[in-house]
Amino acid sequence: MTHPGEQFYPQGVRWDETIARGTLPDLLSTAVAEFGSRPALEFRDKPISYAGLEDKVEVAASAFLRAGYGKGASVALFLGNTPDHPINFFGALKAGARVVHLSPLDGEIALSHKLTDSGARIVVTSNLSALLPTALKFLDKGLIDRLIVCEDDHWGKVGTPQTALPDNPKINTYKQFTDGAAKPSQWPAISADDVALLQYTGGTTGLPKGAMLSHGNLTSAVSIYDVWGRPARAARNAIERVICVLPLFHIFALTVVMLSSLRRGNLVSLHQRFDVEAVMRDIEVKRATVFPGVPTMWIAIAALPDLDRRDFSSLRTAGSGGAPLPMEVARIFERKVGMKLRSGWGMTETSPAGTAHPEDGPDKPGSVGVMLPGIEIDVVSLDDPTKVLSVGETGEIRIRGPNVIKGYWNLPKETAEAFVGDRFLTGDVGYMDADGYFYLVDRKKDMIISGGFNVYPQMIEQAIYTHPSVQEVIVIGIPDDYRGESAKAFITLRADAQPFTIDELRSFLAGKLGKHELPTAVEFVAELPRTPVGKLSRHELRQQQSPPQATAIKQQAATGGRS
Repeated sequence: MTHPGEQFYPQGVRWDETIARGTLPDLLSTAVAEFGSRPALEFRDKPISYAGLEDKVEVAASAFLRAGYGKGASVALFLGNTPDHPINFFGALKAGARVVHLSPLDGEIALSHKLTDSGARIVVTSNLSALLPTALKFLDKGLIDRLIVCEDDHWGKVGTPQTALPDNPKINTYKQFTDGAAKPSQWPAISADDVALLQYTGGTTGLPKGAMLSHGNLTSAVSIYDVWGRPARAARNAIERVICVLPLFHIFALTVVMLSSLRRGNLVSLHQRFDVEAVMRDIEVKRATVFPGVPTMWIAIAALPDLDRRDFSSLRTAGSGGAPLPMEVARIFERKVGMKLRSGWGMTETSPAGTAHPEDGPDKPGSVGVMLPGIEIDVVSLDDPTKVLSVGETGEIRIRGPNVIKGYWNLPKETAEAFVGDRFLTGDVGYMDADGYFYLVDRKKDMIISGGFNVYPQMIEQAIYTHPSVQEVIVIGIPDDYRGESAKAFITLRADAQPFTIDELRSFLAGKLGKHELPTAVEFVAELPRTPVGKLSRHELRQQQSPPQATAIKQQAATGGRS
């Protein structure tokens, strides 16, 4: 064994396995050829077969091509978890375009930046009242030329609030957009090196960056997970029913749930939102076998008063990712249900494959597992990212693999700073033990992870600065029993201005920020710490906070990953 942790790999799996690399339309076509009549998706209790999904994808792709959104174009998706997402995701890719994910949780500042930066001039959204009013603002601001609106009732009427479409030639229903679109004689040629997805991520030094995920990056990640789970699938020899309540605009759900499930012929059970009883119905009644969640979901399930009497017998795999999983939640679940909640580590820039826990490996509380096949991870000095550290030494996690991005969209300087040769500097601080298991102990960057979503302090600060009473502000993450972390604002006031409550601040910020970005605490101070050159210092502010708070943050970061 030449790679740390390989001795604990599932039987028959090697680190140097061949990792398949191709395009996402080919991934879908291969699945259709193999599993054609099998159900691929289920939404509102209605199935869509693999063949039926590809038919709908080709209709969408034909419409994108007819409208001029093919090779070189960016197509933005502003959608939740309905079949409209995979149909338009694969449709745009089959047309040769690249997809831009817009999060419905984002505020106007982030959404406007992503549209402008990506160059997307078309947005596909839904007539749901949670989406359409915001999407209409894109048109009002001149950020896009065309808005395509999917009609939610097409998938069955459930009484979800919807918004009527205004009369505007730049707005089309999805039916209007696709009607009469003929398939081309030949689909555009797509390379594994072509950018498939601009997935926005980033830290506090600027606005979110567009991680350029190629077709090769995403298919490699799918292949890595496929190789890792091969022995377990062979032993079980069953079609899995996978619960997808994680949002498909997030890299975790996109790759680990949707793409990986389609590659293997599994059924993806789509949920528009997390409802603990709806998830339990999937498990207890529909006999779901796989449930990947984020810590907030497992916290809600662990809090069920009758948890030890619920029927989890069908569930074969229960995983947590996207954010640190509190160890106490994992202990409760194992004690009451008899299952281990295993977490791994990954990030947007790794598509998000990184580490995982071998099913039969040693029990390592607080660890994020070993590096997956085809991926090389090491730990380097915080002062010199070319200096590799020894076992047990703490430094920055560095990663290389076919799943790792080549860079950030239109940001050559940031791209250069993120790499040492072909090894990506993750910004996560941790160490590797003698068995090849990795542990995260801190984050070099200032990003806050709240409920599994990236929250950028500078974005919050920009919005708070629009308050007429605010002189200066620094936002940092604080421990949150439910979300893992949440934002706290430290504010100095203008002369003669009066303090305000956290509720008043949240009300002021509503609409400017997403709900997950809203601070949960505010503190007014006489002055904020600065660096020697006079810049506000978030690092120094964190250091000034009470030791118990700092310790709690580190304990929360002991397990899990980010994206």
